[in-house]
Amino acid sequence: MLTCSVRCQRASRQLFASSSTNPFVQTRSYASQPKKGQVVKQASQGFKGKKGALPGQAEPAKKDKKMAFQPLPVSQLPHPLFESDRPDTLSLQSFHPEMLTRIVESQALKFPHNDNDPFRIFGLPRNILVEYRLLSKPCSVIRSVTIDAINKLDAASEKESWQSRVIFTGPQGCGKSFLLLQAMQYCNARDWLVLYIPRATSLVNSTTAHVYDMRTRTYLQPVFAYQTLQRFLKVNAPKLEQLRTQTDLEIERRPAVPADTPLVELINIGLKDQGLAPTVLSAVLEVIGKQTTFPMLLAIDDFQALYGKSHYRDQHFSAIKSYHLSMPRLLLEYASGRKSFARGAVFGALSMSNTTFPLPLELCEALSLEYDRPYGPYVKRSSELVKYTHRLEKLAVPNSLTIPEAASVFDVWMKDRAVPTKPNDELFLSKYSEASGNARAFVWKGLLSSIST
Repeated sequence: MLTCSVRCQRASRQLFASSSTNPFVQTRSYASQPKKGQVVKQASQGFKGKKGALPGQAEPAKKDKKMAFQPLPVSQLPHPLFESDRPDTLSLQSFHPEMLTRIVESQALKFPHNDNDPFRIFGLPRNILVEYRLLSKPCSVIRSVTIDAINKLDAASEKESWQSRVIFTGPQGCGKSFLLLQAMQYCNARDWLVLYIPRATSLVNSTTAHVYDMRTRTYLQPVFAYQTLQRFLKVNAPKLEQLRTQTDLEIERRPAVPADTPLVELINIGLKDQGLAPTVLSAVLEVIGKQTTFPMLLAIDDFQALYGKSHYRDQHFSAIKSYHLSMPRLLLEYASGRKSFARGAVFGALSMSNTTFPLPLELCEALSLEYDRPYGPYVKRSSELVKYTHRLEKLAVPNSLTIPEAASVFDVWMKDRAVPTKPNDELFLSKYSEASGNARAFVWKGLLSSIST
């Protein structure tokens, strides 16, 4: 018995020694007592473990999360391209209506820079917006067609707007949107009332709320009408303060607006209650249409979107016609001459690059344009759209820039250091030939493509 007990003690000592050196053998021990005031965290009771970690393997070191890019010091940026305090070399004359004659053709003029600029408040078409973000100053080149459009505006300042409904036509990228922007800036400088819609596609692409109105049997767009009133008031505030209503105006859910009410107060009614904005906007344009103190310009870009299909749907998920929406219908009534301003004009620009809202057949036939799809006498026409295209006048924008006009565009981008290569005649003629004189292709596929990677 003694020999057996000795053997058991020796075996237990060997087992204890082997368990202390072998990491895969667990040993039992008592936990140390926590100190007074020390918080003890409870260990998880599940079978979770570290991903990718083997037993006995040390945990990998944590990575530093400070991976943000830090700007280099000025001393390490000696190249002139990185100089932020360099003098501005793009010195241009200001866009002033009195100097817009045949003498300044093919010259680049900068638009005035202040808080009440119409294009800063109304917005810009997307392609012009991107170009102005690249340039240090918003500017444009005066073309011969610009002088033609200005002459039409001067003649329209003493006529009713139904006699001056001009649509700019031409191929994609020829400069129709820039021409409309120049006309709008000219009228604003001439103390016209200006309402500019830079993206008419926003009226029909189902991006704002709409609600059916039993009184007018149309779908109201209160959000867009509210934004239009707000921008129209901000741009034309000094002139609107001089105008008053001529008759009593009935507005639902509130007392009638009496005659001789300041027009600014009528606009504020729509700004205080967004649900009344479509009715107030229509009433404001009717009041402006009767007054003869200031001429009125209604400028619409993406004009063909008003005549195309709408993305809005009714409660049965059927497509809503564009002329059943309050905002497009209001613009169409002035564009077609059903409603008119006592003094003023309606200018529009077609967009050939938007394939979602192409030119409809009714508008092509009214403007004598080529239709890009097969058609004939048996193709159905919308009688409503045909009425809205009645006697529209087109002003064709040239397909390509002239050599002096393209040289002015080239000079603007070179002086603004937008192109890293050294300017020379070979570069200008090669880019002009590649673009076939097209204004947009000359800038984006010619000059700016040289810095793309």
